[in-house]
Amino acid sequence: MTFNILREISKKRPGPAFASSCCALVLHLLLFGAVVYPTLVFSTPNHAYDLNIYNSASTEKTLGFMFVVAIIGVPIVLTYTITVYYIFRGKVVLTEESY
Repeated sequence: MTFNILREISKKRPGPAFASSCCALVLHLLLFGAVVYPTLVFSTPNHAYDLNIYNSASTEKTLGFMFVVAIIGVPIVLTYTITVYYIFRGKVVLTEESY
């Protein structure tokens, strides 16, 4: 992967170099996740206190509450983002009154 990034940069092709860089990053993250699975956080003093996928999961009630919050919150955030993007669309023109 790293060789391909350098090769694409030397050929002045930034798009494929960026794609190779993204693939390398994702591959490293997946490899790290596969190595430490199922542990999420390691405890230095005692491995009995490690956080893994089994002892750090939320309860059904908490997951249900967060689902409702997400169902209500995501459309609000998307609406706000689209509205702000629509209001501030267009090219910025500097005039005498601009600072």
